[in-house]
Amino acid sequence: MCGIAGLLSTDAKQDMAAPLAAMQNALTHRGPDGRGEYLSPSRQAGLTHTRLAIIDLTASGGQPMTSSDGRYTITFNGEIYNYQQLRKRLEASGESFATNSDTEVILKMYASKGSKCVHFLRGMFAFLIWDEKNKTAFAARDPLGIKPFYYLRSKGEFAFGSELRSVLASGLSNRRLSSTGLTSYFLRGTPQEPNTLIRDIKLLPAGSHLTWRKGRVSLKTYWKVKFKPQYVNRKQATEMTRVALQDSIRAHFVSDVPVGIFLSGGIDSSALVALATKVSKKPINTYSLVFDSPEWNEGDVAKRTAEHFGTNHTELLMTPMVAMPLFQQYLDAVDQPTIDGFNTFCVAKLAREHGEKVVLSGLGADELFAGYKSFDLIPEMLAQSARLAPFTPLLKFLSKPLQTVLPTKYRRMLDALLNPKSVAAAHLALRGIFSSSESVALTKQYTGTTATLPKLSSAKCEDLADDISALELNVYMRNQLLRDSDMASMAWGLELRVPFVDKVLIDRISTIPADLRLLQGKRLLIDAVPELPNWVIDRPKQGFRFPFDEWFSDEWEDLAPTKTPMWIPLKPWYRKWSLVVLNEWIQRHVKTS
Repeated sequence: MCGIAGLLSTDAKQDMAAPLAAMQNALTHRGPDGRGEYLSPSRQAGLTHTRLAIIDLTASGGQPMTSSDGRYTITFNGEIYNYQQLRKRLEASGESFATNSDTEVILKMYASKGSKCVHFLRGMFAFLIWDEKNKTAFAARDPLGIKPFYYLRSKGEFAFGSELRSVLASGLSNRRLSSTGLTSYFLRGTPQEPNTLIRDIKLLPAGSHLTWRKGRVSLKTYWKVKFKPQYVNRKQATEMTRVALQDSIRAHFVSDVPVGIFLSGGIDSSALVALATKVSKKPINTYSLVFDSPEWNEGDVAKRTAEHFGTNHTELLMTPMVAMPLFQQYLDAVDQPTIDGFNTFCVAKLAREHGEKVVLSGLGADELFAGYKSFDLIPEMLAQSARLAPFTPLLKFLSKPLQTVLPTKYRRMLDALLNPKSVAAAHLALRGIFSSSESVALTKQYTGTTATLPKLSSAKCEDLADDISALELNVYMRNQLLRDSDMASMAWGLELRVPFVDKVLIDRISTIPADLRLLQGKRLLIDAVPELPNWVIDRPKQGFRFPFDEWFSDEWEDLAPTKTPMWIPLKPWYRKWSLVVLNEWIQRHVKTS
């Protein structure tokens, strides 16, 4: 796990060193174990890297890494879990290796397979390979978007990086707010790829690769989540899930350093611990946050689970006074504004302070096994919308005045009613922060321009439940949870792995029909992990977040307020949070004059 960045140019450049150094410095937190730079002989490419050593801890595993013939050079962020198997295949075909790293495997796979190499890689990755012979570059991002790849094109130049801040450090960006990105932020609490909050910087979509040639960029999607149900009975579905989970966890334990686990006390992280204890030859370290308030605290359950499975458990008691200085550090770490990630930021700090470099998270299980209320609420919303469909023209006529007087929750619901057959509109109403009218008004306040609402899209699966699952995976998890987890963990130089977010696992269980895979209460996951104790299974689901609503009305009430139109209230708490974080981020990164 690392930080990558670089510059490409259609013409030879003699002044690459300074901007490359600035881009590298912006990523120091991602790779405290080493730094590396590469300037091509043609002076058309400069690559940089900051290293967090996980596989092949020796100096030979450093990057950027160049092929023995000098043609290809790679800078890579991530982990390839099947690199040992791929290496054996390459060796069988006559290849030899100078390192024990997964980086060299990618390099040789690209030399052998070209762009098709991505189909062989199992893991999380973002990388760019420079071809000095043809003066071209190939970049790719993992299928589910665990690792980010930001880029910018400007007058024959191309800049890229693991974080938005590294691309900004290139000096090529105009640092202007994107109205499109900003509107999606107000709607959902995070910008939606490929847009970012900066007008001229994009995010390579998950499951896509990019080719740069003579200043031109071409994009291609190589993988998407697809549900292809086949008939299986419940026993077969349980066995398939069990085997897929065991295989994924074994793969995610590939490391030359110990692997810990974030243990919240819920089903997902407890299932990871239950299966991981069968994989690891040593006791596992687990980490939790605990709270004084019983309403938010899962600490007792997590501790009991840790004792049950024999892990070395560490807790951090979170109070408003403990959290406030961490919140200030969080604001410095935020790469793009978000309404999430602070919880992961705090528990990641705890794990890193106790010597961890790699941890597992249960992220992704709710999306795959129906752990969210959306799986129950969206069908109800669509049914209600169908009943009110005859009144849609009247609602459209009254929508503007209604948006200014309705309670905040119902403003978003009105948006859904105006799109009565759209699963995506119902999903946005549930996951949203501000309504469409509010988002457009706020965007105009910040940019002075009238924004266009992003087009809603649906996965259009055969089963409605699969459609909801696809939206949770492709919209919420990809744009919010994975992006925030990368930022929050890498801020402390900690690699966060997500065994539920695994292409091989998803390809296997995507064949299980929705009526089994998405049984209420994550029943399929529970059946597949019978080691789960009853106190975890029988406990009501509790989201992994902080009591911000209490803190904002008490100890945190002095956080800088923001001016908004009178008709846009800042309650619930996440509305104020979204504007506080946005304003802080703008002060740090955006050109306002």
